[in-house]
Amino acid sequence: MMCQRLGTPIYVAPEVLKKKYNEKCDLWSIGIILHTLLSGLPPFQGRNDDQIFEQIQLGYITFNGPEWKGISNEAKIFIKKLLQVNPESRCSAIQALNDPWIKIFTGADTIQITQ
Repeated sequence: MMCQRLGTPIYVAPEVLKKKYNEKCDLWSIGIILHTLLSGLPPFQGRNDDQIFEQIQLGYITFNGPEWKGISNEAKIFIKKLLQVNPESRCSAIQALNDPWIKIFTGADTIQITQ
């Protein structure tokens, strides 16, 4: 279990702010990156770090802007799986690799998953 608060504010998982986290914080960051790549905007914004941290802890995201019009529902569902505030509800790395949206673009046969 890691216990230091480290990272760039927009990528920090809610549990990192509480200084009690594990590898699932990396899945959160992947969700932030994916959201930003697909929309051009990070999902949690604010005028300063404290406002960003507040938004992160609330975890409320929408896909209402015009930038989401051409983005598939599968991509949006995948992002939501990655950006669950509760790390217990967040998908694992193996679940992420098995997600339908990932398999659409990689082909199920190209990913070797072992536990």
